[in-house]
Amino acid sequence: MTIADDESSEADNAPTRSGFVALIGAPNAGKSTLVNRFVGAKVSIVSHKVQTTRSLVRGIVIHKGAQIVFVDTPGIFKPRRRLDRAMVTSAWGGAHDADVIFFLVDAERGLAGDAERILEGLVEVRKPKVLILNKIDRVQPEALLELTAKATANVAFDETFMISALKGPGCDDVLDYLAKVLPEGPWYYPEDQITDLPLRQLAAEITREKLYARLHQELPYASHVETEKWEERKDGSVRIEQVIYVERESQKKIVLGKGGDSIKHISQQSRREIGDILGQVVHLFLFVKVRGNWGDDPERYREIGLEFPN
Repeated sequence: MTIADDESSEADNAPTRSGFVALIGAPNAGKSTLVNRFVGAKVSIVSHKVQTTRSLVRGIVIHKGAQIVFVDTPGIFKPRRRLDRAMVTSAWGGAHDADVIFFLVDAERGLAGDAERILEGLVEVRKPKVLILNKIDRVQPEALLELTAKATANVAFDETFMISALKGPGCDDVLDYLAKVLPEGPWYYPEDQITDLPLRQLAAEITREKLYARLHQELPYASHVETEKWEERKDGSVRIEQVIYVERESQKKIVLGKGGDSIKHISQQSRREIGDILGQVVHLFLFVKVRGNWGDDPERYREIGLEFPN
C-alpha cells in the first residue's frame, strides 16, 4: 500500500462532522455575500439597501468531511417598527440556536453604532464565538489590529479571521477551521442540497433583490414579494406568477415605472437568474398590488418565516 493509499484510507475512516454556524452583524456587514461565497451559489440575496435579509436563510457547505450549515441572519439594528423587531428577534434566535457564532464586522466602518451594540450583547451569549473582519482590502493592516484589539477587549472570541467575502482571501481558512471544530455526527441534509429555502421562496427573494437594485433610493424596504403560482409545463419550462406588494398607490407607480419600463427591467433580470438556478426556461409574470400596512399582518410574517411580535 502506498502513502497516498494510507492517506485516502484515513480520510475515508475519519468521522463526519456537522453543525450550524450563525452569522450575525450590523446591516450590510457582508453576511449574505459571505454565505453565497461559501456555498458557491446564490442562496441569500444581496443589496446595498440595509436590512435586506429578513428571515433566517441557510446555506449548506460540504468541506473536508464536515457539513457546515451557515445561517444568514437579518442584520441587527435598533428596531423602530414591528417588522424591525421581528427581524432582530430572529437574528438573535439564530445565534442562540447555533453551534458556532460568527460576528461579522465591516472593517471599514468598524464598531460604531449597531456593531457596538451587538458586541455588548455577545458578552452574555454562552456559545463558541468567532470574530470575522470583512472587507479587509479597504483598510490598512494597522487599523485591522486596532479593530481586533477593541473587539476582543470584552468578548472572548475563540478565533479571529480577516477576510474579503467579495473577493475571497481568508475564506478557505474559515472553512478549514470549522471542519475541525464542529461536533462529530451525521449530516443534516443530503450531500447535493445547498439550501433549505423552498424554490418558490427563493424565486421571490431573487425578484425582491432585483426590485431593490432597480429602485434602491425610491422604494421603502417594506415592499414584499410572493410567488403565487408555479406551473411545471410539458415542454420542460416553468411558468411563475409573483406579486410585488407595496403599501401605497404612489409606490405602485414607482415599481411600474414610466410606460412599465421598471417592472419590465425587474422581470427580465429576475427571470434570467431564476432560470440559471433552475436550469429551466422560465416564464415570469409580475403583478404589483397595494396592501396597506402589511407589516402589521401576522400572515405575512408566517410566509417569510418570522414570528409576529406583539
